Amino acid sequence: MKLLIASDLHGSFEYAEKLEQWIKKEQPDFIILLGDLLYPGPYHHEAKRLDTLKVAEILNSYQNKIIAVKGNCDAEEDQELLHFDMMKHYKVLEVDGLKMYFTHGIELDRVPYQDGILIHGHTHVYLLTEKEINPGSITLPRVHSEHTILLYENRCFQLVDVEHGIIGSMTL
Repeated sequence: MKLLIASDLHGSFEYAEKLEQWIKKEQPDFIILLGDLLYPGPYHHEAKRLDTLKVAEILNSYQNKIIAVKGNCDAEEDQELLHFDMMKHYKVLEVDGLKMYFTHGIELDRVPYQDGILIHGHTHVYLLTEKEINPGSITLPRVHSEHTILLYENRCFQLVDVEHGIIGSMTL
Protein backbone atom coordinates (compact mmCIF):
# COMPACT_ATOMS: atom_id res chain seq x y z
CA MET A 1 0.00 0.00 0.00
CA LYS A 2 1.27 3.45 -0.90
CA LEU A 3 0.58 6.47 1.32
CA LEU A 4 1.25 10.16 0.77
CA ILE A 5 1.35 12.08 4.05
CA ALA A 6 1.23 15.87 4.34
CA SER A 7 0.71 18.39 7.10
CA ASP A 8 0.14 22.08 7.66
CA LEU A 9 -1.09 23.22 4.25
CA HIS A 10 -2.59 26.35 5.87
CA GLY A 11 -4.77 27.38 2.93
CA SER A 12 -1.96 27.88 0.40
CA PHE A 13 -3.28 27.32 -3.12
CA GLU A 14 0.31 27.30 -4.43
CA TYR A 15 1.26 24.35 -2.22
CA ALA A 16 -2.08 22.61 -2.70
CA GLU A 17 -1.20 22.56 -6.41
CA LYS A 18 2.25 21.12 -5.60
CA LEU A 19 0.59 18.50 -3.38
CA GLU A 20 -1.71 17.60 -6.25
CA GLN A 21 1.28 17.22 -8.59
CA TRP A 22 2.80 14.69 -6.18
CA ILE A 23 -0.54 12.89 -5.81
CA LYS A 24 -0.78 12.55 -9.60
CA LYS A 25 2.86 11.44 -9.86
CA GLU A 26 2.79 8.88 -7.01
CA GLN A 27 -0.82 7.64 -7.29
CA PRO A 28 -1.10 6.76 -3.56
CA ASP A 29 -3.78 4.44 -2.25
CA PHE A 30 -4.45 6.96 0.55
CA ILE A 31 -3.59 10.58 1.22
CA ILE A 32 -3.08 11.26 4.92
CA LEU A 33 -3.58 14.90 5.95
CA LEU A 34 -2.34 15.78 9.43
CA GLY A 35 -4.36 18.94 10.01
CA ASP A 36 -4.17 22.70 9.57
CA LEU A 37 -5.61 22.41 6.09
CA LEU A 38 -7.42 25.64 5.22
CA TYR A 39 -6.82 28.41 7.76
CA PRO A 40 -3.44 30.15 7.65
CA GLY A 41 -3.51 31.06 11.34
CA PRO A 42 -1.04 33.73 12.45
CA TYR A 43 1.23 32.88 9.52
CA HIS A 44 -1.04 34.36 6.85
CA HIS A 45 1.63 36.84 5.80
CA GLU A 46 4.05 33.96 5.04
CA ALA A 47 1.74 31.56 3.19
CA LYS A 48 1.76 31.90 -0.58
CA ARG A 49 -1.35 32.46 -2.68
CA LEU A 50 -3.94 31.89 0.02
CA ASP A 51 -7.27 30.66 -1.33
CA THR A 52 -9.32 28.51 1.03
CA LEU A 53 -12.00 27.69 -1.52
CA LYS A 54 -9.54 26.56 -4.21
CA VAL A 55 -7.61 24.47 -1.67
CA ALA A 56 -10.88 22.85 -0.56
CA GLU A 57 -11.75 22.16 -4.21
CA ILE A 58 -8.41 20.39 -4.81
CA LEU A 59 -8.69 18.34 -1.61
CA ASN A 60 -12.33 17.45 -2.26
CA SER A 61 -11.39 16.02 -5.66
CA TYR A 62 -9.51 13.31 -3.71
CA GLN A 63 -12.14 12.84 -0.98
CA ASN A 64 -12.34 9.06 -1.44
CA LYS A 65 -8.60 8.67 -0.82
CA ILE A 66 -8.19 11.13 2.07
CA ILE A 67 -7.76 10.22 5.73
CA ALA A 68 -7.51 13.44 7.74
CA VAL A 69 -7.20 14.59 11.34
CA LYS A 70 -7.97 17.92 12.97
CA GLY A 71 -5.23 20.48 13.51
CA ASN A 72 -5.18 23.36 15.96
CA CYS A 73 -6.12 25.81 13.17
CA ASP A 74 -9.01 23.67 11.88
CA ALA A 75 -12.61 24.44 12.84
CA GLU A 76 -16.14 23.23 12.18
CA GLU A 77 -16.42 25.88 9.44
CA ASP A 78 -13.56 24.15 7.63
CA GLN A 79 -15.38 20.84 7.84
CA GLU A 80 -18.35 22.44 6.10
CA LEU A 81 -16.14 23.11 3.04
CA LEU A 82 -14.56 19.66 2.94
CA HIS A 83 -16.24 16.46 1.75
CA PHE A 84 -14.24 14.14 4.03
CA ASP A 85 -14.06 13.83 7.80
CA MET A 86 -11.28 15.92 9.34
CA MET A 87 -12.55 16.50 12.88
CA LYS A 88 -11.12 13.46 14.71
CA HIS A 89 -8.11 14.02 16.99
CA TYR A 90 -6.31 10.92 15.70
CA LYS A 91 -6.77 7.96 13.37
CA VAL A 92 -5.08 4.56 13.24
CA LEU A 93 -4.09 2.59 10.18
CA GLU A 94 -2.31 -0.76 10.07
CA VAL A 95 -0.20 -1.29 6.96
CA ASP A 96 2.41 -3.97 6.27
CA GLY A 97 2.32 -5.03 9.93
CA LEU A 98 3.01 -1.47 11.13
CA LYS A 99 0.44 0.24 13.32
CA MET A 100 0.48 3.96 12.47
CA TYR A 101 -1.15 6.59 14.66
CA PHE A 102 -1.88 9.79 12.76
CA THR A 103 -2.52 13.03 14.64
CA HIS A 104 -1.80 16.72 14.25
CA GLY A 105 0.38 16.80 17.34
CA ILE A 106 -1.17 19.30 19.74
CA GLU A 107 -2.22 16.78 22.40
CA LEU A 108 0.09 13.81 21.98
CA ASP A 109 -0.80 12.46 25.43
CA ARG A 110 -4.30 11.66 24.09
CA VAL A 111 -2.91 9.30 21.43
CA PRO A 112 -2.22 5.70 22.63
CA TYR A 113 0.68 5.12 20.24
CA GLN A 114 2.95 3.03 22.50
CA ASP A 115 2.34 -0.05 20.33
CA GLY A 116 3.03 1.68 17.02
CA ILE A 117 4.50 4.63 15.19
CA LEU A 118 3.40 8.17 15.96
CA ILE A 119 3.07 10.27 12.81
CA HIS A 120 2.23 13.92 13.44
CA GLY A 121 2.59 17.45 12.11
CA HIS A 122 2.13 20.75 13.98
CA THR A 123 5.78 21.67 14.55
CA HIS A 124 6.51 22.35 10.85
CA VAL A 125 9.83 20.53 11.39
CA TYR A 126 10.44 17.17 9.75
CA LEU A 127 11.61 14.18 11.77
CA LEU A 128 12.26 10.51 10.90
CA THR A 129 12.82 8.08 13.79
CA GLU A 130 11.61 4.51 14.39
CA LYS A 131 8.85 5.58 16.82
CA GLU A 132 8.06 9.17 15.77
CA ILE A 133 7.73 10.72 12.32
CA ASN A 134 6.83 14.24 11.25
CA PRO A 135 6.54 15.12 7.55
CA GLY A 136 7.26 18.78 8.29
CA SER A 137 5.12 21.40 6.58
CA ILE A 138 4.41 21.56 2.88
CA THR A 139 3.65 25.30 3.12
CA LEU A 140 5.45 26.86 6.09
CA PRO A 141 8.59 24.94 7.05
CA ARG A 142 10.46 25.87 10.22
CA VAL A 143 14.13 25.20 11.07
CA HIS A 144 14.70 23.48 7.70
CA SER A 145 13.89 25.36 4.51
CA GLU A 146 12.41 22.45 2.53
CA HIS A 147 8.68 22.25 1.85
CA THR A 148 8.13 18.59 2.66
CA ILE A 149 5.73 15.66 2.46
CA LEU A 150 6.21 11.99 3.30
CA LEU A 151 5.78 8.94 1.07
CA TYR A 152 5.29 5.43 2.46
CA GLU A 153 5.47 2.10 0.65
CA ASN A 154 6.67 -1.39 1.66
CA ARG A 155 7.80 -0.31 5.17
CA CYS A 156 9.88 2.53 3.71
CA PHE A 157 9.27 6.17 4.59
CA GLN A 158 10.70 8.78 2.22
CA LEU A 159 10.91 12.45 3.13
CA VAL A 160 10.33 14.52 -0.01
CA ASP A 161 11.07 18.16 -0.73
CA VAL A 162 8.16 19.01 -3.07
CA GLU A 163 10.48 21.22 -5.13
CA HIS A 164 13.49 18.89 -5.47
CA GLY A 165 12.57 15.30 -4.57
CA ILE A 166 13.68 12.80 -1.90
CA ILE A 167 15.89 14.20 0.88
CA GLY A 168 15.81 11.30 3.36
CA SER A 169 14.44 7.82 3.95
CA MET A 170 14.01 5.15 6.60
CA THR A 171 12.99 1.50 6.31
CA LEU A 172 11.42 -0.38 9.22
